[in-house]
Amino acid sequence: MEHVLLSGFADEIASDFNRQIQVLNRLGLGYMEIRGVDKRGIDTYSETEAREVKRRLDGSGIRVSALASPIGKIEITKEFSGHFEHFKHVVELAHILDTRYIRMFSFFIPQGGRADDYRGQVFERLGALVDYAGTQDVVLLHENEKDIYGDSPQRCRLLMDEFYGDNFRAVFDFANFIQCGHRAWEAYEILKPFIGYVHVKDARATDGVIVPAGQGDGQIARILGCLKADGYEGFISLEPHLTEFEGLKGLEREGTSLQGMQKMDGEEAFTIAFNALERILKAL
Repeated sequence: MEHVLLSGFADEIASDFNRQIQVLNRLGLGYMEIRGVDKRGIDTYSETEAREVKRRLDGSGIRVSALASPIGKIEITKEFSGHFEHFKHVVELAHILDTRYIRMFSFFIPQGGRADDYRGQVFERLGALVDYAGTQDVVLLHENEKDIYGDSPQRCRLLMDEFYGDNFRAVFDFANFIQCGHRAWEAYEILKPFIGYVHVKDARATDGVIVPAGQGDGQIARILGCLKADGYEGFISLEPHLTEFEGLKGLEREGTSLQGMQKMDGEEAFTIAFNALERILKAL
């Protein structure tokens, strides 16, 4: 696909940053979506530490496609001011790592609660984040995710209708929609004008288990083909989730089951996922 750049969550390869770089170089991937670096979330790094990470990346020829932050991945009822200050720190890290893109979320809804009841609070907080992003020339990429306000195509569309623009766009994640009980194709039709970034992981609708691209119900080939036909320009980022990796449990809401993960080496799992995606892209 022309005008498309491939990236990936390299922390799924290994927690060791040097190993992440080695495998990306072996596969010919020139970008990483940076999340975990040497057993720490990149958002916990100081500005000085981030400059060292950037130096190591520069030496390897790898650039950062997006900073995969946990911003917005807290309960909507939790105090926000401290989270907002952390967001401002994440923005500074994005500047240092030379990326305009910051992946984020739209807040966990209390268990048993109705997402629509928290719309006002979600919109108020997202409005503050987007306004600040506008002053800093960064783009917030909202990822659809389990248990957050934007876990359905319809609520993601409400967010886009309100905030879409130079500083707020949609990440399209096939598997996350499937795991929330939605059909990927219907989600794509609702959100296609707003997609600014793509996460590739596939899942089976029957049990929600993650599988390599093309082996689940994400209709990845069909949707990527439509994106190509529509002239999509941007990143396609591989997020395999085929095996457990350092920090995975910390990415899920407490109590979320990780069953279905296969037992294999991170490099092997990432390579399997990469080869599956490459086959789809070559066919297009």
